[in-house]
Amino acid sequence: MTKIAIGSDHGGYELKKCIIEFLRQEKYQVEDMGTHSKDACDYPMIGFEVAKAVSDGKADRGILICKTGVGMAIIANKLRGIRAAACYDKEMAKSSREHNDCNIIVLAANYTNIDKAKEMLKLWFKTEHAGDRHERRVKQIKDIESKLK
Repeated sequence: MTKIAIGSDHGGYELKKCIIEFLRQEKYQVEDMGTHSKDACDYPMIGFEVAKAVSDGKADRGILICKTGVGMAIIANKLRGIRAAACYDKEMAKSSREHNDCNIIVLAANYTNIDKAKEMLKLWFKTEHAGDRHERRVKQIKDIESKLK
């Protein structure tokens, strides 16, 4: 069973709750890494925990949600082995997997309702990395990452 780590800040809390229900219906194993209320919170540690779970192999993929998707994408991409993409539509979700082999999708609660999120996630989960010239580029990203301290 595919294990998904998911997290949001307060701005993405309601969308996260709906996505968790959807993922469980789709038979994914879901680990909710916070936040657990609509109370204002800081996103960096939540984004870090989800990215760390994916980076460490404790989760197969991750989903992060904040108001714009930007902050969570920034923090997630700080960890080795993470390729997180803020996606605003199905085409971006598909391309993030097909071209970049992204392992974390970041959704923007201000621009994504649950129906749109479901469509994007279904496509994101079923899309495989295309390989070929895209594999070469992902390898270049990994090579650069390996040179970082």
